[in-house]
Amino acid sequence: MIKKRIVPCLDVKEGRVVKGVNFVGLRDVGDPVELATRYNEEGADELVFLDISKTQNGHDLMIDVIRETAKALFIPLTIGGGISSIDDIRQLLNAGADKVSINSAAIRNPELIREASAVFGSQCICVAVDVKYDAEAQDYFIHTHGGSKKTDIRAFDWIVKCEALGAGELLITSMDHDGVKRGFDTEFLKQANEMVRIPIIASGGAGDADHFTDLFRQTDVSAGLAASIFHNKEVEIRDLKQTLQNSEIEVRMT
Repeated sequence: MIKKRIVPCLDVKEGRVVKGVNFVGLRDVGDPVELATRYNEEGADELVFLDISKTQNGHDLMIDVIRETAKALFIPLTIGGGISSIDDIRQLLNAGADKVSINSAAIRNPELIREASAVFGSQCICVAVDVKYDAEAQDYFIHTHGGSKKTDIRAFDWIVKCEALGAGELLITSMDHDGVKRGFDTEFLKQANEMVRIPIIASGGAGDADHFTDLFRQTDVSAGLAASIFHNKEVEIRDLKQTLQNSEIEVRMT
């Protein structure tokens, strides 16, 4: 059985880690290198670093901060936020990233997924998918630019297309659940996972260890991602993994 992964996420704006609710109301929670070092020591399986200032405003990639973060880690590092070209991806991989996460640029130009996978290998290319339920249409739709812009793309259609274009992994964030700590959107995630064969990292909604247990029992996604509950030590990664192991969910113990 493939072991489930626990993945902390650093949302970084102007060199500092921040966190909000439903993608807004951001507050400072620390230094990215210090937090990365802590998670490396606490037994995280991977780390996701999202440069949300790049996503929202557009600026040069934070190569120096990313390089220092990568040096602090012995676990895989995924970098996302405002990545728009093959050159951006090359710079980030050269700075120490193991994978990149692309979102808005892939929607503008889906061929970027195919080209990036061909150049760097699909294992390096994760597509971030920000989804929100539209009650009127009774369906999930894709959002871009840090969740601030709705598209007319239906989420399930896009997920299938990303896999066909060569994405090696999907990072799916439920905007309705993000930051509110009431659990993952297991209904959506279960259906999404059944539609593709590539790994899915689930994001949005984790509030306690039981939410991860529910996620892995109710869906077959590969990983669960969270931010504030780990930053604030509301949930310790080692304790979470012990809880999962006690529930007969396979995880990597350190």
